[in-house]
Amino acid sequence: MQRKWLAIFAVLMVFSLVATACSGGASPAPSGEKVVETVIVTVEVPAEGGEAAPAMGANTLQTVKDRGKVVCGVNSSVPGFGFLNEDGSFSGFDIDFCKALAAAIFGDPTKVEYRPLTAKERFTALQTGEIDVLIRNTTWTLTRDTELGANFTATTFYDGQGFIVRKESGIKTLEDLNGATICVGAGTTTELNLADTFAARGIDYTPLVFETADETTGAYEEGRCDAYTTDKSGLVARRTVMANPDDHVILDETISKEPLGPVVRHGDDQWYDIVQWTVYATFTAEEFGITSANVDDIKASTENPSVKKMLGLEGDMGQKLGLSNDWAYNIIKYVGNYAEIYNRNLGPDTPTYIPRGLNSLYTDGGILYAPPIR
Repeated sequence: MQRKWLAIFAVLMVFSLVATACSGGASPAPSGEKVVETVIVTVEVPAEGGEAAPAMGANTLQTVKDRGKVVCGVNSSVPGFGFLNEDGSFSGFDIDFCKALAAAIFGDPTKVEYRPLTAKERFTALQTGEIDVLIRNTTWTLTRDTELGANFTATTFYDGQGFIVRKESGIKTLEDLNGATICVGAGTTTELNLADTFAARGIDYTPLVFETADETTGAYEEGRCDAYTTDKSGLVARRTVMANPDDHVILDETISKEPLGPVVRHGDDQWYDIVQWTVYATFTAEEFGITSANVDDIKASTENPSVKKMLGLEGDMGQKLGLSNDWAYNIIKYVGNYAEIYNRNLGPDTPTYIPRGLNSLYTDGGILYAPPIR
């Protein structure tokens, strides 16, 4: 069992009013001089359940391999992205990227433990090593990138904040919300964007803040607020679980940029690379037209050097990440390319349909773009 050690530095400041002799023979400090003694104490802190959490800068990949699974921080109440089904299974766009990471490491997409987290819990869980990666519709911001010990990898979904209201309310614009009560999630960029946007426009409102999406949606449905705001993808998802989805409309206006994607801890570049290139492999596979259905045929017949490198036939790309050379093949075979992941969860045949828009490949008018695997 690995152990996590924390170095705790205790600084003891003693103000000497009289000269005192030190037992080790050191000269006494002059009267009134501040004496600073640094004591280094090492404390062994096991992770929850007795299992060690990876320390800052630790080899997360080895920890994951020794454990035999990836611990993925997720949402459990946003259909289409992260949702706990009645049978106890998890499904959604973000869930599939957890599976893709497990497939890259183990060749088995089932080797994942899903850890449901609220918005306020998620960064603490990442910082303390309770989870290996956070894949929970989390927005990339400068503050989060610099102050929370977090690194955002490749963006998987470009989103923006919106508002949902009752059709019967007649509300069409943000200015129509002047004096309204608005439901919003705690500990989110949504809460901050709401305050900034309404202050800039001189719109008065009363925020009603809740810890979870279920609580926020419930309050809105009960009529405790006039509107509910979150990422537009979240509004689409949450509308599907309302009693009468057709009674509600999402306003046209988008008030923010919300780039969403996996997050890892600072201090482990190899793990950052693995998570990031797992995402890029799904982009690249779509660009090359490689799917879970045809990947074996393409692997057996391709003459394209770039495809050979991605599928592990040459170049030892996997070894450069610390993985087997068939890492990307396993992602595609067991989870699919980006289009398959998107369509499975957010495509036109799902209740949570969201047109791809910016989340199309750069070759199709979107902004998804992967560096070359070479």
